[in-house]
Formats: sequence, C-alpha cells, structure tokens
Amino acid sequence: MHSWWPALLLVLGAQPPLAVGQEAASMLTLNSPAFVAGHAIPKKYTCEGGDTSPPLAWTNVPAGAKSLALVVDDPDAPDPDAPRMTWVHWVVYNIPTNASGFAEGASSDALPSGAVEGPNDFGRVRYGGPCPPIGKHRYFHKLYALDVVLPGGKALDKRGLEAAMRGHILGEAQLMGTYRKGV
Repeated sequence: MHSWWPALLLVLGAQPPLAVGQEAASMLTLNSPAFVAGHAIPKKYTCEGGDTSPPLAWTNVPAGAKSLALVVDDPDAPDPDAPRMTWVHWVVYNIPTNASGFAEGASSDALPSGAVEGPNDFGRVRYGGPCPPIGKHRYFHKLYALDVVLPGGKALDKRGLEAAMRGHILGEAQLMGTYRKGV
C-alpha cells in the first residue's frame, strides 16, 4: 500500500484498511446518534441552534489505553473553495477509558471525571459548533486512544495536544459531518 493512502482515506472521511490479522471488531469506532457519517450535522449543534455538542459514542477502546482524546475541527475554513486554515471547535483529553461517549450538550461539568477541555479557535474552553462563513464545511470528530494520561497544568490547545500525543497513540477513529448555514 502506498504511504499516502491512509492520509487520503482520512481526508475522505473513511477508515483505513485493516492491517493483516486485524479484525474489524477490534477497531476503535466513533459515531453519533444525532447524525450519520458524511451527512449534515443538525442545526441544534451549530451557531444557528443551541451551539451544544452532539452526543458521541465510541466502542472498542484498545487494550492498554490509559486515556482518550477528542479533537473536532474544520479543515475548510474560511471557504471550502479556498481553505486557508483548520478551525478548531473542541479539544478534550484525559477522557477515562471506561467512558463510552458524551451526552448531548457535554461541557466541563458534564464530562467524565478527569477529562480536560482545551481552548478552541473561538477563544473559549468549550465546544463551539459549526458556523461556516460561506459554503458547506466538513467537521471532523477525531478520537484517539492513548497509552498515557497526559500531565496536568495549563490546558492544551490542539497543537499542544498533538505534540503531547506524539508516540502515544494506540488507535484512532473519526466521524465527519457537514454543515452549511441557512439550510
């Protein structure tokens, strides 16, 4: 398989092919009862609605995982026809491995004990829903299983979290939804 193949699959929102001997049942999965992968995120989870986080559920956390991390971002900012940046909507880490998801509207006081929220690109430490200025954007919910619990201290933003996770990722899953304002 070409080295660029997994990256292309991630851009398209697909899961990479299984490794030799790997069973589908053992792969970390991420989904939402609120929307189907690759389809529209309901307005209630956006800036045009309640701006609350959608419910998320995951299964098959790898053995040996000590924590989970979640990043929600939009690689189509500000215009999907001419993207210039990836806009970060939510950063959560040190999620306990016995958690199986987040309820709708999760926030600092509704997250599992020990979970830490980091700053997003709205300048807040909480979920910030889709709010594209133009066009239909893609929103990637990326879940990582880590072999460590990350150290405390100042809350990590996406860049800091990615640096801290380097070399500690046991598995990952993603869920992509779309949103266009006014639809």
